[in-house]
Amino acid sequence: MENKNFTATIWVDQNPNVAYNAIKNFRAWWSEEIEGNTDQLHGEFFYHYKDIHLCKLKLVEMVSDKKLVYQVLENEFNFINDKTEWVNTQLVFEIVKEGEKTKVKFTHEGLVPAYECYEVCNDAWTSYIQGSLQSLITTGKGKPNPKEGGLNAELVEKWGLPKK
Repeated sequence: MENKNFTATIWVDQNPNVAYNAIKNFRAWWSEEIEGNTDQLHGEFFYHYKDIHLCKLKLVEMVSDKKLVYQVLENEFNFINDKTEWVNTQLVFEIVKEGEKTKVKFTHEGLVPAYECYEVCNDAWTSYIQGSLQSLITTGKGKPNPKEGGLNAELVEKWGLPKK
C-alpha cells in the first residue's frame, strides 16, 4: 500500500499574489486562536483548539507568489494514542498560474492514511482549504475557526472527540 500524503487543490480567478498573501494569513482562514507570526520566514506560531489540538509551526520556505512551506515543530492531539502524529510533517502550499486561473495545491507531507488522526484531519483540512481559504482568496473573507464554536466544535461533535 502506498503512503499518500493528504492533498487538496483549489482553483481561483485571482492572481498568484492574492493567493500567496491569503495563505500566509492563517488567522483569516484557519483559526483566530493563533499566536505569533505566520508570514515571516523562520517565524514560529502556535495554534490551539482548547486541549484537543495544540500545534507549533515554523515558516521554513517562501518563494514569492509560488510556494510556502511550514514545518510542524510540536503537536498534540488529545483524541489519539500517538498524540504527536504531526511532528516533523510539513504543510506545503504550491501556487501556479495556469491560463486565466490560479491553482493552489496544499499537501500535508507526512499526513498519511496510516495515521490514527487521518480521517479527522482529512475532514478538517478539506473544509479549511476548499472552504475557508478558497473563500478568503476569492472574496477577501475566510471562515476561520472562532475562539468558540465554528468548524472545530462541529468536528468534535461529528467525530465524538473529547471536549476539553
